[in-house]
Amino acid sequence: MSPGDGNDDDLYGGTGQTRTRLPDGGQGDVYGGAARRPARSSSRSLITVVGVVVLLIAAIAFANRGDSSSDSDDAKKPDTSPTAPTGTKPVASGFAHDKQGAQSAAANYAVALVSADILKPDRRTEIVRQLFVPDRVSGLEAKFDKAYSADFLSRIGLDTNGNAPAGQTYVSRTVPVGTRTTAYSDGTATAEVWCTGAFGTAGESTKNPVTNDWFTMTLKLRWTEGDWKVESFSQKDGPSPVNGDNKISSADEIAKAVEQYGGFTYAR
Repeated sequence: MSPGDGNDDDLYGGTGQTRTRLPDGGQGDVYGGAARRPARSSSRSLITVVGVVVLLIAAIAFANRGDSSSDSDDAKKPDTSPTAPTGTKPVASGFAHDKQGAQSAAANYAVALVSADILKPDRRTEIVRQLFVPDRVSGLEAKFDKAYSADFLSRIGLDTNGNAPAGQTYVSRTVPVGTRTTAYSDGTATAEVWCTGAFGTAGESTKNPVTNDWFTMTLKLRWTEGDWKVESFSQKDGPSPVNGDNKISSADEIAKAVEQYGGFTYAR
């Protein structure tokens, strides 16, 4: 995904092919100033904005505060349910009020923030309102809408609703590889999520073929309304392993895999 260049005002997202910056640029809080979502590197830009993918917004100098404390053994764990290739794609909620719960929330939120849905106006609104603390929602909705404008979507080959042309499939799948908390207190937590993923558009005439990416997301969380919610987040490249000698699949195989295999919404 992309940021890695120290610019916290990039909004990143989707395919890992392009990068975009929020209108007001500059470093600072994603919710107070700049946010970044889809973008990976200039060469892969736009999709990491959650790729978008503006796919991973953020940009905040996270205040790592709080004393580390032991996880609560008796904390109530959130209910889980299997995902399906089609149908409703819920964003998990109801995380435990402890370090593991914060890591679970961060892992799930990373998946949602760098998903293809973040490019769809209706789904984006739903995601932002469910993931972020209430006082950040209004400002973020406006920033995301501006970052994922019709012009932006057109440049990555999508229509105003975030859909790929007939015969093509837009892909933005993020997979958490590991998590850790770098700061924790009863009301706040900072968690890092090491991720890999597939981003791009599968199709014979695509200009943004599906590629793989490795990145780390840092999410500052706040305990509010009985759950962990995102206050701000940022992203950087890597750690990236050596590429394996894998046979590259055809665009059709990638598109079918996306349709046949449902994405995960719950981790750890």
